[in-house]
Amino acid sequence: MTVVLIVIGAMVGAPLRYLADRAVQALHDTVFPWGTLTVNVAGSAVLGFLSALSPGEGTMALLGTGFCGALTTYSTLGYETIRLLEQKARLQAVANAVINIMAGLGAAYLGMAVAQAL
Repeated sequence: MTVVLIVIGAMVGAPLRYLADRAVQALHDTVFPWGTLTVNVAGSAVLGFLSALSPGEGTMALLGTGFCGALTTYSTLGYETIRLLEQKARLQAVANAVINIMAGLGAAYLGMAVAQAL
């Protein structure tokens, strides 16, 4: 049953990631991958929130592993950072890696703080 919950969560998270990424990136005329940054930070905040609530195993499978796992994307972060390096956009590449990691950690912490405050 856990695997089914993960699949259902991923069926929502993956298309949402694609749509959100495209929508955000369309707002910017730059090589910096703002769409990926947005979904990674949002997913980190949601996962931090969920983690602080300590929901049951089924809820974490559905929303944490399935939804947040499919919404966020470390592989795309890696690919886009390498692509920026290949395009000689070194500053943007470093910024992409550092900002994604720091903002993701900050968002997870903020999500946890919000959940604990409720």
